[in-house]
Amino acid sequence: MGVLDDLRQAREDYERGDLRAAFAGWSSADPGALDTRTLVDLANTALLIGDNDSAQAAMRTAFDRHLTDGEFGPAVRCAFYLAIRAGTSGDQAQAGAWAGRAGAILDDHPALGERGYLTFLRVYGHVMAGDFEGAGRLAAEAASIGREHGDPELLALGLVGIGRAGLYSGRVSEAMAAFDEAMLNLAEPEVSPVTAGFVYCSMIEACQEISDFGRAAEWTGVLQRWCERRPGLVAFTGQCAVHRGQLMRARGAWDEALDELAQARRRYVETGAAGAVGVADYETGEVHRLRGAHEAAEAAYQHAGDAGFDPQPGLALLWLAQGRTQASVAAVRRLLAEATDPVHRSRVLPAAVEVLVTADQREEARTLAGELDTLATSFGCPALQAAAAQAAGLVELATDPAGALPYLRKAGSLWSGVEDPYAAARVRVLTGRALAALGDEDSARRELESAERTFASLGATPDASAVRRLLEPGAAPDGLTPREVEVLRLVASGRSNGQIADELVLSEKTVARHLSNIFTKIGVGSRTAAAAYAYERGLA
Repeated sequence: MGVLDDLRQAREDYERGDLRAAFAGWSSADPGALDTRTLVDLANTALLIGDNDSAQAAMRTAFDRHLTDGEFGPAVRCAFYLAIRAGTSGDQAQAGAWAGRAGAILDDHPALGERGYLTFLRVYGHVMAGDFEGAGRLAAEAASIGREHGDPELLALGLVGIGRAGLYSGRVSEAMAAFDEAMLNLAEPEVSPVTAGFVYCSMIEACQEISDFGRAAEWTGVLQRWCERRPGLVAFTGQCAVHRGQLMRARGAWDEALDELAQARRRYVETGAAGAVGVADYETGEVHRLRGAHEAAEAAYQHAGDAGFDPQPGLALLWLAQGRTQASVAAVRRLLAEATDPVHRSRVLPAAVEVLVTADQREEARTLAGELDTLATSFGCPALQAAAAQAAGLVELATDPAGALPYLRKAGSLWSGVEDPYAAARVRVLTGRALAALGDEDSARRELESAERTFASLGATPDASAVRRLLEPGAAPDGLTPREVEVLRLVASGRSNGQIADELVLSEKTVARHLSNIFTKIGVGSRTAAAAYAYERGLA
């Protein structure tokens, strides 16, 4: 085939979503044979398959060509995308330089509709600074310019900005309406696949942030199908895998969740998205924490922190399970002081209530549970309403078990409705405790046995063991003998093998043998992990 035939074939490959074939065809051609439209499409294709260097080079060539040809609007658009990509790669100097070049063009040509792209570029600076009202105004201005100039791509970006700013301002209904409208614009052929992927991921992240898991599942399915229609796609597949992993964790498919999150991590590393790696690591830690694999959870949280992602509130809940109550209290209080917008507070409040109730700070917990209920009512998302009802029931349980039951029944119904078996089982445990406190032992046992079966099927070992102790007070978990419990308790108190031998009138060799048996039975490999196990199960 000749050059024109090769380029025509590459265009057909691109239109049907065969990204690697399109990239191979265009990148093998002499750049001088590519028009500016093809250069931009080559840049987008390179970005989508994970070749960031080629993407930047093609977009810079397109920018230069547009500028030379006096096509100032398209040149501004190229500069915008170069600024965005430099910023997301962590090169703020280059991002500022490209934004400056776009601004210089617009100073000479202020009537260009592409000025909306530079306006949008300022939105996320305001979001990061906590100025959500300012961000919303800029996003609305960008969207308005997109409407005025018939630019569906700019309109979609502006609507995403309106949605993000509205979400953090607590205007959830308005925010989700903006996201929905942005999604409608993706059907327009002028919207690039890069922008489409960004809008999809922004929508799903918004659903996750407000605990709207039903809508998150729906859009994650749409994103997955969108990715599957593009062979060779690398960009956005990491986000897609994270979203699937989050949903699988919520629905109790923990092995599958870990597989998806491992895939997400690989994809993020492959595309150089170092910051996003922390999200996958944090979600991995959450699965390990629920399973009682505390060393693995701690390692995953550490990796998340190393990548710049705050591993909270999961780490605070891990500390709580390990008996480090004061550390977990300090962590959630710090998080609450930092979280000033409704969305971020809604993500901290359930853990904060649990930690504070355990620390016997019930009045503080009661106030926070009330705040959570207000937010859940405002957001209208069943999962958040379930968390709010569960928090209220937990607060009431110690002093008014009868008063706790209506909240717990509401929480259990809502958790079952959103298909979260682990959360529903935890509510059954609280319900069982309330019934037992009221003297209804048979009903309490039924709730607890149901919860234990769920925990066992999920692999939530710590929760299953805790329920077994409620059902059989005095029974040691995991088949530990009374002597092994004594040794474990002393290990958790920090005593050495020699000190344990002296206290229990045993030889050090016997203590070492007990310790080896204990490690095998409870599935740990260190004294630190054994101590955490003891604290978590009330043996220390």
